[in-house]
Amino acid sequence: MKNVIVLCLSLLAFSAWSQSKIDVKKEFEFAAKQYEGMLAAHPDITQFPQSTNPDGSPRNMKSSWWCSGFFGGSLWYIYEFNKAPQWKDAAHKWTMAVEKEQYNTRTHDLGFMIYCPFGNGYRLTKNEAYKPIMLTGAKSLSTRFDPKVGLIKSWESFKGGYTYPVIIDNMMNLELLFWAARESGNKDFYNLSVTHADNTLKNHYRPDHSAYHVLCYGPNGEVLAKKNHQGAADESAWSRGQSWGLYGYTVMYRETKDKKYLDHARNIAHFILTNPTLPADKVPYWDYSKPGEERDASAAAIAASALLELSTYGGKDAKKYYDTAVQMLESLSKAPYKAELGKNNHFILQHSTGHKLGNSEIDVPLVYADYYYLEALLRYEALNKGKK
Repeated sequence: MKNVIVLCLSLLAFSAWSQSKIDVKKEFEFAAKQYEGMLAAHPDITQFPQSTNPDGSPRNMKSSWWCSGFFGGSLWYIYEFNKAPQWKDAAHKWTMAVEKEQYNTRTHDLGFMIYCPFGNGYRLTKNEAYKPIMLTGAKSLSTRFDPKVGLIKSWESFKGGYTYPVIIDNMMNLELLFWAARESGNKDFYNLSVTHADNTLKNHYRPDHSAYHVLCYGPNGEVLAKKNHQGAADESAWSRGQSWGLYGYTVMYRETKDKKYLDHARNIAHFILTNPTLPADKVPYWDYSKPGEERDASAAAIAASALLELSTYGGKDAKKYYDTAVQMLESLSKAPYKAELGKNNHFILQHSTGHKLGNSEIDVPLVYADYYYLEALLRYEALNKGKK
């Protein structure tokens, strides 16, 4: 009952915090028009929208790519808002296009690939065909957990001869395992997630609560190296990685109600929100050590969605979390981040940065930026209507 009262008081606070500044209906209407174009441009369901190539052509990927679930997930979010049956049909089509990846044991990203489309589809439609696919996906993901190391292995290897790399992004895939634990009654999924999160909290974070990107482990869980892959340097703070951690530990608190995860999420939020290089429009540079360089709209979209949830858990900075998330969404909902209708290869957002050091996806649209932007808009709308 105490939790219910706190939640109700938190929801009541939103009306006093902020008048609705974002026209969510208008933004979803724009998203639907853009994605109508995206669907027309992608008749082949083996070619998943990902980004834009340097020559301006669409960059498409196969279902085995870690981002393959985001397009179907975004279609479900559009359907959730407008309830139009054609969006349900399109979302189902692109969800089932990822079905075979439930058996993929060579990736740590099955949360993104399976839970984003199938999880949203099941939540909205209760289609029982989706459930066994997600449970199989969770089993496949759990095979990458070595109990002697205590973490889910990210890649098969990492430069320098390391054979057990773990990246901060992995925190985002635990939500699938929590769902599987509830639905199957298999507590192993839950315990595995907690162990992974605890070891990540222990080893991945610096005293200022920023995260390394890659930690390389030995066979008994010893930390061999703390490295960078997509950020600027080993000791820098890659902006999307900080957003992954913020979102991941907010989910950890939601699923466990263990206050250490809430405290950690708040500490990550403090690092982001007080960072001296965070621009006035609250859309981070691709790395917090690189002010003046390319932005990463995806880092802002992920952080906005996480901050909105984090704001519902109370605390002295709850209003700051909410207000900053709104600022991020306001920025993303207009130029230069919002695309012109019919342009940008039909993606909603512009100016994300995937992997600058790898000379890949620099200052381009990214499919997951759209996904978390739409998710954040839905969360913003729900909070302003007093919903959980």
